[in-house]
Amino acid sequence: MLSFTSYLTFLFYNVLILLYRLNRCDLREKSCEIVASALQSSNSPLRDLNLSYNNLGDSGVKLLCAGLMSPNCKLQRLDLSYNNLGDSGVKLLCAGLMSPNCKLQRLGLGWCNLTEGCCDVLASVLRSPHSELSDLELRDNELQDSGVRALSAGLEDPHCKLQRLG
Repeated sequence: MLSFTSYLTFLFYNVLILLYRLNRCDLREKSCEIVASALQSSNSPLRDLNLSYNNLGDSGVKLLCAGLMSPNCKLQRLDLSYNNLGDSGVKLLCAGLMSPNCKLQRLGLGWCNLTEGCCDVLASVLRSPHSELSDLELRDNELQDSGVRALSAGLEDPHCKLQRLG
């Protein structure tokens, strides 16, 4: 019998799937290591990844960033909603989003326990000439007025490609 980790590894490297829904799988750091490795693989067709409702944590997000920064990564949509990422997790994620290799267009960060503390770095992503983000979901976080002002500054930048902010 295959362990979940072995099964996940098998799927990413042997099945040509463009969309993976791994929500509500209690994924943690080890699973993120496998996902990041798949994103870095030159033969991965993965374009859409749903990791909502998991327990990724800062260490898991850091591993995902390594995948997003790979020149082989083709991921266009990533849903991390309902993960307790907090500001620290989003700050780590933004390093990957600002990479010239990152092709992510849609990002879900709803219900991730974010505050105004991560809005400056999110605004930096929006201002980055490398960012391809056109859709950003931030619903049901505690961004406050100061966080919204910081995001607005990013939205006003000529490099910003965002078309939808939820």
